[in-house]
Amino acid sequence: MAWHCYFIFTVITIFLATTSFSYAQECNGVQLSYSYTNGEQLPPTVSDPAKQPYRFESTVTLLNNGLEGLKSWKVFVEFQHHEFLVSATGVVLADGTTLPAAVGNGTVFAGYPQTDLKSAVETAGDLTQMQVQIDLVGTVFGVAPPAIPLPASIKLDNDGFKCDKTDGQGDSGINVCCMIDPKLKPNVTTNDKFMQRQNGDLTIMYDVIRTYEYNYWAEVTIANHNRLGRLDNWKLSWDWMNDEFINAMRGAYPSVIDVSDCVFGKRGTQYKDIDFSNVLNCQRRPTIIDLPPTKFNDTDLGKIPSCCRNGTILPPSMDISKSVSRFQMQVYKMPPNLNRSDLAPPQNWQINGTLNPTYKCGPPVRVSPTENPDPSGIPSNKTVIASWQVVCNIIKAKGSASKCCVSFSAYYNESAIPCKTCACGCPSNRGKTCSTTAPAMWLPPDALLVPFANRSAKATAWADLKHLRVPNPMPCGDNCGVSINWHLNTDYAKGWSARITLFNWGDTNFADWFAAVQMDKAAPGFEKMYSFNATSLKGVSNTIFMQGLPGLNYLVAEVDGANPLKDPRVPGKQQSVISFTKKPTPGINVAHGDGFPTKVFFNGEECSLPSVIPSSGSRKVFSWATLMLLTLVLIISKQQ
Repeated sequence: MAWHCYFIFTVITIFLATTSFSYAQECNGVQLSYSYTNGEQLPPTVSDPAKQPYRFESTVTLLNNGLEGLKSWKVFVEFQHHEFLVSATGVVLADGTTLPAAVGNGTVFAGYPQTDLKSAVETAGDLTQMQVQIDLVGTVFGVAPPAIPLPASIKLDNDGFKCDKTDGQGDSGINVCCMIDPKLKPNVTTNDKFMQRQNGDLTIMYDVIRTYEYNYWAEVTIANHNRLGRLDNWKLSWDWMNDEFINAMRGAYPSVIDVSDCVFGKRGTQYKDIDFSNVLNCQRRPTIIDLPPTKFNDTDLGKIPSCCRNGTILPPSMDISKSVSRFQMQVYKMPPNLNRSDLAPPQNWQINGTLNPTYKCGPPVRVSPTENPDPSGIPSNKTVIASWQVVCNIIKAKGSASKCCVSFSAYYNESAIPCKTCACGCPSNRGKTCSTTAPAMWLPPDALLVPFANRSAKATAWADLKHLRVPNPMPCGDNCGVSINWHLNTDYAKGWSARITLFNWGDTNFADWFAAVQMDKAAPGFEKMYSFNATSLKGVSNTIFMQGLPGLNYLVAEVDGANPLKDPRVPGKQQSVISFTKKPTPGINVAHGDGFPTKVFFNGEECSLPSVIPSSGSRKVFSWATLMLLTLVLIISKQQ
């Protein structure tokens, strides 16, 4: 019986894919369907039925019944059974993830290589141009046949469309009709040939600037548009989909020079006359890194505008001339794509940096060719051959660890509240030496000057002195490479001030660093900063942007103490005082929370904040410990 049903489904599928467009359709937009076709139990057999794995095979079908073509189509499938997708034909994952991948919380598919679906009007009902079918194979957990693991919903993910409620099609599938929403403007250009260029925190342009029968030159431009986003030591990766390989580059370089896949594969057979010892990379997924500034004027590797900056891309609010990075590469193609016009960008783009935000990139979208000034000096523009845009946005995954953290202290409380336990993640091999759940212990302010590994004695002594609880085992460290102390310095009738200290506990120096604080109530009263450049950031509400003064914008790495045999290591540090006036913020209560930031950023990464602020129950003048911290920091800073 199961075989009989499967046979009927297969016949229907073949019929829909080959018949003329003469059957009735109720959907006058884009019709989507998800059909489960087959499944079986996978080894191993486990005792918990909810964790038993099963193979599933399904088909997603898109059919454009509308009057207009659908460009760069995307479909969201709301999986709900911890699905692990192994293969999918005719698509890539829109977030840049390479298969196999976990998709249990739902995923967006983007069409590749068939990115567009034409209408019946412009094709006379040719289903091969109007329709696409995606065959899925993967693993699902806890849904044993004959039960069928259907997704909760499916919908078209393109802007400008509105989908009906998902309907069932028997027990083995679901379908939905998506129509153009007249209230939303579709993202196509006026000539209806290319998609509009989109906005995002980061955009990557893939421009083909020269093309030949067997290879082409592409220029890749990475542009930062986020006022608080940045990248340091960026690494860019993608997947070649048609066995391409990189022969030469200018302005950047592969992190690994690897030609083994060419020499021992079909590319070596195709290109018998190429000396592969001079080829740069044959990996399916290469990783590209920026070049150092010393290579900018190199005739062979440099001479590309905006290249060679050690992988640093600053926010435009900091320096617009350094918010772009660019490189060029020569790409060799493989059969059957050997003609000048057969051009396709790589897929599954990802970019990341050191102690920077996490970016999620969408698929490449064909846009109008980029225009550049004519190199001859003639007052006209010259277009490239073809252009694709990749849009990347900053994400904060739920439960993900931060990369920097903040401690709070105040003039009216002798204790400093350090960063949260495991704020930036905990070591996997911690054993029973520390607790991941115990709250961080309050500290004497001078303990913030020493690495976490050297704070135990100070923390326990302070707890004994202040009658504070000592967990057993003691809490794990924050494990953050950068920490920031916000100290409420003064509070008087007409204004108040705070002191901010940056600590670098890592091995990486930070050139051109910046920090930003969001003050929900106090920001309008910002007056000035004394040892940093600071300004209220336009376009980002209640945010104060700060960076080092010229010549002092280098946050050095941690170094050995004066006597490495007995002294703890010393973090790199910088410090400044920031002042506020109360005139624009009447009713502000500095000590009860308004004087502490609600968000803190370092180099674009949002830092972890303490869950409480220093108590003002027993107001005191500057404590000896706070004065010691200030004195020590200033003395050490002057010595460096």
